Amino acid sequence: MKPSEFFNETQKQQITQAVKDAEKNTSGEIRVHIESDCPGDVLDRAAFMFAQLDIHKTKLRNGVLFYLSVNDRKFAILGDAGINAVTPENFWDEIKEIVLTNFKKGEFASGLSTGIKMAGDALKKHFPYNANDINELSDEISFGKK
Repeated sequence: MKPSEFFNETQKQQITQAVKDAEKNTSGEIRVHIESDCPGDVLDRAAFMFAQLDIHKTKLRNGVLFYLSVNDRKFAILGDAGINAVTPENFWDEIKEIVLTNFKKGEFASGLSTGIKMAGDALKKHFPYNANDINELSDEISFGKK
């Protein structure tokens, strides 16, 4: 299955809307990337995609990546240096566990949407939205080629 076919159109819209809603309250930027397979370690691959998607180029270094590899069921959340500098080491663990709980029930779109909302709520504490904020990264889901 192609990564772009993992979610139906309604689910894709749900996830994209979750990103838009989460970003209304924070200057943080959230991206979602879906691939078929994850070659090697999931954190290494997520870090590679983080760079490929230019998430590290946000002004405040406050980008977040939700990475999902569907065939091998690997998942990671990565935050940029700006976030990691002001949050505890295990900052993403609670969000990740809630997302994975939903995934185990087959609720992938709602799991991601819940995690994205939680990330937005957490980010607004350290990176509140301000009137001059611009959307630095696409809110759309990105997909691997195969």
